[in-house]
Amino acid sequence: MSTVLPRRRRPGRVAAKAATGRTLSYAVMALMLAYYLLPIWWLVANSTKSNLDLYDSPALWFGGENAFFGNIADVFTEDGGAFGFWLLNTVFYTVASGFGSLIVSTVAGYAFAKYDFPGKRLAFAALLGVLMVPATALVIPQFLVMTELHLINTPWAVIIPGLLNPFGVYLIRIYAQDAVSDELLEASRLDGAGEIRAFRSVVLPLLRPAMATVLIFSLVGAWNNYFLPLLMLSDSRLFPITVGLGDWYARAEATAGASTPLYNLVITGSLIAIVPLVVSFVVLQRHWTGGLAMGSLK
Repeated sequence: MSTVLPRRRRPGRVAAKAATGRTLSYAVMALMLAYYLLPIWWLVANSTKSNLDLYDSPALWFGGENAFFGNIADVFTEDGGAFGFWLLNTVFYTVASGFGSLIVSTVAGYAFAKYDFPGKRLAFAALLGVLMVPATALVIPQFLVMTELHLINTPWAVIIPGLLNPFGVYLIRIYAQDAVSDELLEASRLDGAGEIRAFRSVVLPLLRPAMATVLIFSLVGAWNNYFLPLLMLSDSRLFPITVGLGDWYARAEATAGASTPLYNLVITGSLIAIVPLVVSFVVLQRHWTGGLAMGSLK
């Protein structure tokens, strides 16, 4: 009886396949990088142009004169300094919604992970169901609720819906199941720590990577929120940046061809609007990557 030996792969062919795979990976990465960086580059290049240069110069390159600082000054003086109010409103809405969402998600996720209570499975199943519903589909019901509470055209109409983050609760729950051991909680209770003290001193430090992730997503979501404040707010002094710039763009479209079409202010304002997000990501990235590294070691 003869034995069939497996065919040995030639080293040259294996190396060629590996090189082809690496080339395809680099090509995909280059395309993704261009997809995300080109809009930012377009913002940077066009924020240095005057209105006339926007039409008379290449779209992805600088114009004949540098109007960057003039555009910034115009952004903050147009409409009586409305952009400054929109910026402060956005910071307030984002901080209140982001940190409020973090608190609610952390407490709820930890409770789902470590406590047993009646209706726990049903409540978590409902939470998973909410994750499947697009956020825009919930805006109309939220508008009706805020109308009944007489909170329309107030900051609360934007902040309160932002406190509810089903994905944050789910993420904290999954992370707490592995990161916070039952033995550690029992040991802290035997040492005399109450539930609140154990949560503050033992649980929170262990959940810090997951909390940083939830905070990043909450801050980005609140900062970029457009549809909800557009529906809830009618006073332009309460607008966030997204709705305010949308209002300027609508006016620019309506007055196209006039002496002040506002396009350069919309572009420069959009560039200013992404700076705080980049700073927040850089500051929180250390905690985020630290959590990912910790998870890989486990």
